This record gives sequence, C-alpha cells and structure tokens, in this order.
Amino acid sequence: MSVALRAAITEDAPHVAEVLLRSRKAFLPYASLAHTDAEVHQWVREVLIPSGGVTVACAGPSIVGVLAVEREDGISWLNQLYLAPSHVGRGLGTRLLGHALQSLSLPVRLYTFQANVRARRFYERHGFKAIAFTDGGANEEHCPDVLYELASPVSVGA
Repeated sequence: MSVALRAAITEDAPHVAEVLLRSRKAFLPYASLAHTDAEVHQWVREVLIPSGGVTVACAGPSIVGVLAVEREDGISWLNQLYLAPSHVGRGLGTRLLGHALQSLSLPVRLYTFQANVRARRFYERHGFKAIAFTDGGANEEHCPDVLYELASPVSVGA
C-alpha cells in the first residue's frame, strides 16, 4: 500500500496520539510515559497539532506515522518521529526524515533515549552525530538521553 504525507489537521489528533502511544509502548518500554493516555490525547489536540510543523503519513485512511518539527533560536528541531509498529522497517522513517530535511535549515537537532539503539542507528546512518549525553534529569521520563545534530547537508532517500 502506498503512503502519502500531508500536514496534520485537528481531526487527526486522536489518530496521531494513538500512533505516539502505540509506538512508545512497543519500542520504549524502559521509558515510562510521564502522562496518562488521556493527557497525551489532550496534548496532541491542544498543543502539538495547533503548533504547526506536524506531518502525518497516511496508508489509505489510516495514519501510520507522525513527524513534528520546529525552529527555535536558529536551530531546527525534530521533536517527534514515530511510526505505527506495523510500519517500522519499511522505509517510512527515512521518508519522513527526508521530508523534514527538505524544509529545515541546518543545524537540525533531536533527542533520543540512549537505550533506543534502533533510533540511534537510524539517525547515525542518516548523518546525525551525537553531541551530548545526559543522565535524563531534564526529561519527563528521567531516562538518559543523547542529543544529536546534523550540521552538514546529506541526501536522505527512501
């Protein structure tokens, strides 16, 4: 099935929240959610989607991927990149990352958990370099994380 990318709209909020929740629960069991499912749904509806910069990946009528970006103080941030567990390993993450990099100016930064080896390999494969490691004291999950940066242009293909 083909996957189309488009800007998220308010009506997508419940589906976006479900992708985030399912992905977090499937792939990040060591990083307990700091919020209830209802709070995540509310945050997506009231904060994430209205902030702009959110792209959804749709397979037919289903949202199967979420990307959220922003620009702050001269730095582009990749804040969310989550896929429905059933769509991991199919090139969709690469496609969403490529979509983000087409519109973001360098440098591009992101955080991921140190224990998220799969995500770390993914970002490193696409040219991101680890620039800082933390003990997790500043994130809601209190999980050690790593700050990545992409400072040079790269070609990201599907």
